[in-house]
Amino acid sequence: MHPSTPLPGAGLGLKPQHFDEALAADADGLWFEIHPENYMVDGGPRLAWLERIGARHPLSLHGVAMSLGGTEPLDAAHLRRFRALVDRLRPVLVSEHLAWSRIGGRYLPDLLPVLRTDAALARLAERVDQAQQALGRRLAIENPSHYLRLDGHRWAEIDFLAELVTRTRCGLLLDLNNVQVSCRNLGQDAAAYVDAFPAEAVMELHIAGHAPDPVHGEALLVDTHDRAVAPDVWTLLTRFLRRHGPRPVLLERDEDVPAFADLMAERARAQQCLDESSLLEILK
Repeated sequence: MHPSTPLPGAGLGLKPQHFDEALAADADGLWFEIHPENYMVDGGPRLAWLERIGARHPLSLHGVAMSLGGTEPLDAAHLRRFRALVDRLRPVLVSEHLAWSRIGGRYLPDLLPVLRTDAALARLAERVDQAQQALGRRLAIENPSHYLRLDGHRWAEIDFLAELVTRTRCGLLLDLNNVQVSCRNLGQDAAAYVDAFPAEAVMELHIAGHAPDPVHGEALLVDTHDRAVAPDVWTLLTRFLRRHGPRPVLLERDEDVPAFADLMAERARAQQCLDESSLLEILK
């Protein structure tokens, strides 16, 4: 994002069924985020609609298929299509995941964990550099969700991400729902994680809903994005904003998507949190 560009406020994940209402919406600070993989085409009605919305509202591209944490070469064709969309839409933010999803030339329908070793850090830094060069944009890298402990980590996650920022000058996307899910599942302190996160590198915040596992219940939370934002996630959002000031906040909802008006009502709460943090910044 260019330093002179005003920060977006609270945004929504854009869904095709909401295109008309999104186009007509006029709330202050509103922006929309998409998965670029759904729009990597040369033309057609969906892309035309997206361009119309982009003419009215800031857009963000949140990639899910770059497989930055993998070991195979980055997909050059994927990067070219991604760059074409960046050039066409001129998004205010571009982000990806600290994860891998590609092996043997096949894409897997999940964001899989990265073992945090020295070798993995060096490889990931090289791949982030390559992706940023290919896209012509600074990437915000998202912290992952965790469901079990993995043996072999050599870096704490926050230190790993901070070092990645140092090596590549990338930014970070702090997903507060992922923090809550991971810390509950691994027996860690979510508030302490947020407090220790390198806030100066955070370009965007995500909030979402999660669900208890059908078998293990509340002992294992699942990052489902299928319900309203959980109270603990709202608490983490308020905590971060009061300590570090406003950042663009994205409300994710990918399953059991409600009416646009309902999403806008929940989004208004996030905007209120941002407005309060902006006022605190002025009063400091």
